[in-house]
Amino acid sequence: MPIEQRGVDTIPDEERTSGPRDLVSLLLGSNLCLGVIVFGWLPPSFGLGLWPSLTSIIVGTLAGIAVTAPLALISLRTATNLSTSSGAQFGVRGRLVGSVVGLLLSLGYTALTLWIGGDVMVGTLSRLTGLPDGGASRALMYTVLAGATVVAAVYGYKLLLSLSKVLSVGMIILLLVGVYAYAGDFTTAAPPDTPYLLGSFWPTWLLAAVAAGLSGPVAFITLLGDYTRYISPRRHSSRKVFWATCLGLLLGLLVPQLFGTYTALAARAGLDYAGPLVEAAPFWFLVPLLLAASAGSVGNAGLMLYSMGLDLDAILPKATRTRATVIAAAVATAFVFVGSFAWSVQSAMTSFVLLLTAIGTPWAVISLIGYVRCGGQYDADALQVFNRRAKGGIYWYRAGWNVQATVSWALGAAVGLAAVSTTVYEGPLLALTGGVDCSFILSGLVGGVAYAALTAKGRTAAHPAAEPIMEAESETPTPA
Repeated sequence: MPIEQRGVDTIPDEERTSGPRDLVSLLLGSNLCLGVIVFGWLPPSFGLGLWPSLTSIIVGTLAGIAVTAPLALISLRTATNLSTSSGAQFGVRGRLVGSVVGLLLSLGYTALTLWIGGDVMVGTLSRLTGLPDGGASRALMYTVLAGATVVAAVYGYKLLLSLSKVLSVGMIILLLVGVYAYAGDFTTAAPPDTPYLLGSFWPTWLLAAVAAGLSGPVAFITLLGDYTRYISPRRHSSRKVFWATCLGLLLGLLVPQLFGTYTALAARAGLDYAGPLVEAAPFWFLVPLLLAASAGSVGNAGLMLYSMGLDLDAILPKATRTRATVIAAAVATAFVFVGSFAWSVQSAMTSFVLLLTAIGTPWAVISLIGYVRCGGQYDADALQVFNRRAKGGIYWYRAGWNVQATVSWALGAAVGLAAVSTTVYEGPLLALTGGVDCSFILSGLVGGVAYAALTAKGRTAAHPAAEPIMEAESETPTPA
């Protein structure tokens, strides 16, 4: 299988050979891993029992899908990734906002997947072979997983699609076996010594809905376009692609997260998940658990790292996708080492997903407003101006930036960060919301309203006819 050569350039229609079924396979297979399963552990670790945990995850996931799934249609129209596509709203240089948001999201989730997967691998090997369960063993497993992930991400879309198709079947079987393996210890009560994290039920439930449920779909706000850019709108309708995205996100997130809740309650996993998960597993289930920790982690982290490479490629157009992917892998692995030895898993996960949800949501809302306004019609060539080291085009705005969109995103992100509630940081707006984390709602609302208001008079002028000639910054433009 050849290494993918495409970066964030426009995919020709003859190469857009994927379909809605492939999209479902990607979203299902890549998410059946411990890096997603562990989010089902968060509600019990917050002090919630079975039914509050389930409802918080389901409600949060459905709300997140409603906001995230329509983003898949943008790259269906532009044939490039979502960060580059956002240049239609933010400007061909302003689209760097989306690239940075996407890079941070992918970086955090890649590191988390490698972290949890490596910890479970060490734990299972310790029980199976007597491998020392210490820092050296964990460092070795993190490195091995990172290396395998780099290979998958560098080869690119086709290999990741094939891997996801295999994982969508294999991991479902492993999870079903896991349900049986932990059935004897299952309980509906919250783990011992885990009081409500925020002191009372409803604030804690809402935190779980955002941190465990909502954060899953929001993690894909810049990733969906990496897959739908390979689907041709001439052969597949927007309706089919949209519903395939909804189905893939629903199954790909709820199945592993609910399994995480089930095993967290069975293993009495309070402040830690990996250790109790391995300790509670029957000896015969250790090999399947090892397979889930290794293969599943490579599949999920591979797609995240692939997206990181594209976002870094978008930020540094002179870098090849392969080189950008390797750099991104090195940074993600460094975060794994720092996180594993310096942070609590629960605090790190909660803070990370809440902060990035607050930053990413207004960007997603602004991009969706732009999609509705233009009726899904984009100038794909004009979106590539920055990648060609050129100037001009209908998305040039002011020196490549749409100031109104950038200011709107900044306002939404600032309000969202001011409304976040975590164990390590509490925003000043919590006094106005009764201590309840409303960062997702406020960030999206403020960003969207600000963008709609600031650009109301310029709606007609936002998409004039494309300029046929670009003024090159250099004699030899460098394609992405």
